[in-house]
Amino acid sequence: MEMHRDIAASAAAGSRAHLSAKDTAKFLGCSRRHLQRMRSRGEGPPFFVYSRTLCYNIEDLIVWTKTRRRTRAHA
Repeated sequence: MEMHRDIAASAAAGSRAHLSAKDTAKFLGCSRRHLQRMRSRGEGPPFFVYSRTLCYNIEDLIVWTKTRRRTRAHA
């Protein structure tokens, strides 16, 4: 939870608008492999490649996590 606040604060301050795949996996609470699987299936958060580096926009991640919020265990 603390990492989420730190990242949100960084985004608000404009100091770091993007995360690496490793940091994104930490932010989402999943493995990098799971993130890769979601990406290959088109199920993961939006991403872009900048100079051969995979990046995730922090604001996109926050929006993506909010849209995946559930109220019950089974959809």
